[in-house]
Amino acid sequence: MNLKYIILDLTDEHFPTIKLNCPQIHNAFNEEVINELILILNALKSNTTIRGVFLTGVGRSFSAGANLAWMQKMVHYSLEENIEDAKQLATLMQLLHQFPLPTIALVNGAAYGGGVGLVAACDMAFASDNASFCLSEVKLGLIPAIISPYVIAAIGERAAHRYYLTAEKFDTQTAKQLGLIHDTYPNNAPENLIENLKAALNQNSPEAMIAAKKLINVTSKRPVDEAMIEDTILRIAKIRISDFGQEGLTAFLEKRKARWVIEG
Repeated sequence: MNLKYIILDLTDEHFPTIKLNCPQIHNAFNEEVINELILILNALKSNTTIRGVFLTGVGRSFSAGANLAWMQKMVHYSLEENIEDAKQLATLMQLLHQFPLPTIALVNGAAYGGGVGLVAACDMAFASDNASFCLSEVKLGLIPAIISPYVIAAIGERAAHRYYLTAEKFDTQTAKQLGLIHDTYPNNAPENLIENLKAALNQNSPEAMIAAKKLINVTSKRPVDEAMIEDTILRIAKIRISDFGQEGLTAFLEKRKARWVIEG
């Protein structure tokens, strides 16, 4: 895979790490960066050996959102060109959000604008204690439209009213309180956190994690009515008779490790 702006670290075959690699511009992205991310995610989602994907940045920033040169081009776009351009970012966010297995953002520094969207679209997010966040679009006369479904799902409508409209910068403790990140790690040193997450995910059935992500997406967006109840009944019944459901239950009853457990 020929990549110019992204590093794909495959050192651990079960946990690839995607690194935004434009540190000189704080990992701000343009259409080429977005294309590379789409290419990587499409390639990884069919990889049956992985248990999860990490996303981080090289250097002092996670991502400063759209880069200056890209914004300068947008100024001259027609409505139709802007629609096509926006579709690309929308595709990336949807791919990241709907990636079959766990996605984990490691926010190594500033995350602004679209960078906040990348964080929100991941299943889990952890930040260095010196990281910062900002939904800065209104300062530029814009709005965080493409990332909004994922950001509001993470921080809620009430918080969105404040941070969309003020474009205030906020720190990791506020990000944690809002639900944008799950926790922090010290001094930009996430190694212990990464090992703990890998150890936890390596105990789990990949098929069950895929099914659990689908369950979250379905149950979080619908009312608890008869259709919802029937759907959840059918889901658990099918899981119980599946190969991985049978293996997990049998392994538990026989007091042995399930076949999917990775030690190490």
